[in-house]
Amino acid sequence: MPRTRAEARTRHPRHQRRGEARLPAAVATVTAIALYLFLPQRLLIAPRYVVPALELVLLIPLVAINPRRLTRQTRTFRALSLTLVAVIAASNLFALGLLIHALVFAGVQDGRSLLAAAFQVWLTNIIVFGLAYWELDRGGPVSRTQLPRAQLPLADFRFSQDENDDAVQEVSEGASGASDWVPTLVDYLYVSVTNSTAFSPTDTMPLSPRAKLLMSVQSVSALLTSLLVIARAVSVLH
Repeated sequence: MPRTRAEARTRHPRHQRRGEARLPAAVATVTAIALYLFLPQRLLIAPRYVVPALELVLLIPLVAINPRRLTRQTRTFRALSLTLVAVIAASNLFALGLLIHALVFAGVQDGRSLLAAAFQVWLTNIIVFGLAYWELDRGGPVSRTQLPRAQLPLADFRFSQDENDDAVQEVSEGASGASDWVPTLVDYLYVSVTNSTAFSPTDTMPLSPRAKLLMSVQSVSALLTSLLVIARAVSVLH
């Protein structure tokens, strides 16, 4: 990451159209797959290895197309990347539904394993919605670095850097207009973390209807998971 003002003007992935590194997104995706793989069987939508295998099948060609940096995009690449995020999100939300049923209606005695599962679902929720925001905003990670700013699709999120042009010099020089800054994966994961803990936007505002819908789904699912964990912890203490 840039440490000085000069680096901020030359080292961002948009500069020289370098593209974002592939590794962080791949690690985040594999982490989400692993978290699902180790859920209790009662929370799985299919036999244990079916969904993770499908997700890996979708991930492998994405890595093959852009093995080091995200600079190439085709319709197939775009469809595969969005499908992968959708599969992870759907399987995790299904697991959340089964978790709610198990804790509220099934009278399950093994509460400790389900509490651990609730943390896995909550953490996967952060990862997958961060990936969703990353894939959708301004046309996705390839568009954000490869297209001229005037050709970028409309933004789904407004980051603080997008409105810092009139701040003090050491802040304004890192703003979008001055340094050609656009968000990367870590920025979207931060948005996802804050939305899952505060249950609302913090410093980054959703602009489009789909961004608002996704943030609403994430915050409600995170709130349900947190309430279930608190309720179960209270019942264990008593």
